[in-house]
Amino acid sequence: MQLTLCCDATFGPAPGLRLTWMEPTPINRQHDLLLNDAHMIARFPEKDPMKVAIGCDEAAYALKESVKRHIAEKHPHVELTDFGTHGPEEKALYPDVAIAVAERIAAGDFPRAILLCGTGIGMAISANKVPGVRAAQCHDTYSAERARRSNDAQIVTLGGRVIGNELANSIVDAWLGAEFDGGRSTPKVEKILAYEKTLGHL
Repeated sequence: MQLTLCCDATFGPAPGLRLTWMEPTPINRQHDLLLNDAHMIARFPEKDPMKVAIGCDEAAYALKESVKRHIAEKHPHVELTDFGTHGPEEKALYPDVAIAVAERIAAGDFPRAILLCGTGIGMAISANKVPGVRAAQCHDTYSAERARRSNDAQIVTLGGRVIGNELANSIVDAWLGAEFDGGRSTPKVEKILAYEKTLGHL
């Protein structure tokens, strides 16, 4: 018997997908993998909602709005809260936005955040001044993935004058799709937290 795995190509790789085998009998909706007339349909479990803060200065307003549209379309489980700026002519100092968002991360109000400015550098520097926060400037998908998997970075920063919309979207996809691996990276992250505690910051 020849079996065909059918899925929407837009799903891409599906970490954690469970495939449960059963006989080619009428569809049983209790199973993750359904067989019907020798065809298999892979069922992808819905993702839990994720609260994500986003903020920018006027230099990255256009990129921020593009990223928001992309997330709304491709990541419906993400609940975005926009910390501004709210228009291309609305001026904002990047430290004000970065620190406001980073403090909410440190307080546990948001597990993740996306910050954007001209280069992403100023946002990263500012956010990293808040104890307990790890912000990583990422302009490629590999760095975005590793920022989560190796560094447990809660914040990714992007530069509106450095990268375009499509690359930014790919970076956000990689970052949202990755989780902290733990393992040998755990003592390294813990070392950072321990140092912050010696300064009386945590």
